[in-house]
Amino acid sequence: MINPQIASNFYFDQRLNMEAVKLLPGEFFVTTRDMVLSTVLGSCVSACIFDNQSGVGGMNHFMLPKGEDDQGIQKECARFGGYAMDILIRELLRNGARKENLVAKVFGGGNVQRAMVSSAIGSQNAKFVKKYLAERGIPILAADLEGECPRKIHFFSKNGRVLQKKLYVSRNDTIVEREQNYSRLLLSAAQPEIQLSSCEN
Repeated sequence: MINPQIASNFYFDQRLNMEAVKLLPGEFFVTTRDMVLSTVLGSCVSACIFDNQSGVGGMNHFMLPKGEDDQGIQKECARFGGYAMDILIRELLRNGARKENLVAKVFGGGNVQRAMVSSAIGSQNAKFVKKYLAERGIPILAADLEGECPRKIHFFSKNGRVLQKKLYVSRNDTIVEREQNYSRLLLSAAQPEIQLSSCEN
């Protein structure tokens, strides 16, 4: 059975001249091949994690730090940081990466909806991913988190290189509109005391 949380939007990037896959919110992808993994982030965060010895790399795209059911059990959904990070690392190891070789680059967590800045979901996502990696001893080699601008990320899974482009909200209202749409979709799954913003795809 195909896991719907595994990114499946494959294409050939003409500019980069290589095979690529686009990650949508709530997806992850791990590969041993020489590929580029791309996504666009608003308040969401992506962790790009790779083993620079074996060449195994992967990326996720999560929308909220944690998601728990009524019993306090972590929901198995890659929209939530706890599960998105767990499954990404598990799949990296399953594909031949070694825990002691894993390093990370992290991006996103922008508070891109000025009207909802008090919710600070982007900042919460950024804080979560740094804490998660620190607790597991995975060093962060590079990070660009928070701020007000969405970001477009290209992660080269084989060598860990990342290209980032800042996107200015004032010139791209579509990103804010999609943030608001994701906010509405997540309301039923979110903690009740948190107002949501989410991410563009």
